[in-house]
Amino acid sequence: MNLALYGYGPENNREWIAVDCGVAFAGPEQPGVDLIFPDIRFLEQERHKLKAIIITHAHEDHFGGLLDLWPRLKAPVYASPFTAALLEAKREGEAGAPKIPVTEFSAGDRIRCGPFEIEAINVTHSIPEPMALAIRTPLGTVVHTGDWKIDLTPALGKPTDEARFRQIGDEGVLALVCDSTNALREGVSPSEEDVNRSLAEIIRSAEGRVALTTFSSNIGRIRSIAQAAAEGGRQVLLMGRSMKRMADVAAELGYMKGLPPFLSEQDFGYIPREKAVIVLTGSQGEPRAALARLGRDEHPAVALSKGDTVIFSSRAIPGNEKAINDIKNNLVGMGVRVIEDHDMLVHVSGHPRRSELRQMYEWVRPNIAIPAHGEAQHLEAHASLARQLGVRNVVSLRNGQMVRLAPAAPEIVDEVPVGRIYKDGFLIGTQDEMGIGERRKLSHAGHVSVVVQLNARLDLVGEPEIAMIGLPKEDYEGEDMAEALVDAVAGAVDSIPKGRRKDPELVREAVKRAVRGEANDAWGKKPMVSVFVIGA
Repeated sequence: MNLALYGYGPENNREWIAVDCGVAFAGPEQPGVDLIFPDIRFLEQERHKLKAIIITHAHEDHFGGLLDLWPRLKAPVYASPFTAALLEAKREGEAGAPKIPVTEFSAGDRIRCGPFEIEAINVTHSIPEPMALAIRTPLGTVVHTGDWKIDLTPALGKPTDEARFRQIGDEGVLALVCDSTNALREGVSPSEEDVNRSLAEIIRSAEGRVALTTFSSNIGRIRSIAQAAAEGGRQVLLMGRSMKRMADVAAELGYMKGLPPFLSEQDFGYIPREKAVIVLTGSQGEPRAALARLGRDEHPAVALSKGDTVIFSSRAIPGNEKAINDIKNNLVGMGVRVIEDHDMLVHVSGHPRRSELRQMYEWVRPNIAIPAHGEAQHLEAHASLARQLGVRNVVSLRNGQMVRLAPAAPEIVDEVPVGRIYKDGFLIGTQDEMGIGERRKLSHAGHVSVVVQLNARLDLVGEPEIAMIGLPKEDYEGEDMAEALVDAVAGAVDSIPKGRRKDPELVREAVKRAVRGEANDAWGKKPMVSVFVIGA
């Protein structure tokens, strides 16, 4: 959910630019949630002074929140041609999504936004047209790297622009806000060219079908796979909506020139087994993605069989390991050979390792280092490295903290409200507004509905009515759970003096406590309980 704010001016007259507007994906602890966005309430309050939203590249964690959050801000958006085209393709695929006017902005371009002059600098990453930003102000220049690495032989585009970074460093850099994702790893990330050679060899030597799953945004990888397939006399089939959307946008912008056309699922039956290469979504274990469906043998048109090969040309995002392993186990059970990055060189990160970070600091020579983009351990490792490299001021920031970069020494001067908001169906709101906490409780311990009817004398009319959802039918002794809860409800009502049964809220609370207590005694868990009192 990358979203950084840069402000210039006194507190009562400060102008802002936003860099990126990303999204995260929900895990099992947010049942039913579709997407997670940064809470932008502070930015909404300042939106009349927001001069621009600048997108560094088209990965979901950097631009995926725009369609939903832009209507709350309505600031000018600047992005590369590929990012702009992909945003438009996403908009066309989402009913009711807003039309966002985007000014295209590429490496080497400069734009003026209020007191800021922003220059785009070419970097290498695992998607077309990534850019770092040199943000110039009257008080100094900040270099915001975005996602980057040093790769002298990238699959697409030019290498990271060392010469321009050195020139900006010569001009003087106030602060470097830099990617920390691989700050724990020594050395230099392998080149995309090395991965391409390895994948080409695997495809050439495979006997059956070859299926490769990768991030759909890794257009360079997809192009390399297609080239290797063509050289080996194979045809490439694309599977997965996001994979096809990315490939279509890339083709429109000329990134797929010289390649044979991709095939679709309907062509699968006409491709000889030894001539098929399938590039598909599902590298993170998504249960509805193409790879998971093949692993469950649930796809109506495409299937894998014993002797085929599946390559995970990707890394597991933390938290997705179990879902990915489930798919791998399904594939192995089918007799499919599974290849991962620890088996052969089939994936390389798009982020800098420590030697690449050292080079960036050598080029830029900032007065202030601010580690960004990573978990706490990555940020701290990056901060430690910056100190080792002699950076005079290293500022460790966390979400919501505001740091003054100039004038005077850097200092954390404020903390603004931050957090998460959730897209749930057509609605967006906080955890409480969306009922996610209660939904999580329901997923753990179920729900019991109780109807208690009292007559004019405040006696129970018949037995209480119980409906259980998500509870076991019997307790550990084999006794009927519903009957035990009915007895607990009746006992709770009987224990209330008749004069006090006139208070329906008191009756509700007594019954709720009794049901939760009985369930806990019989089961060891306390369900959610709704009690309806009639006639009191």
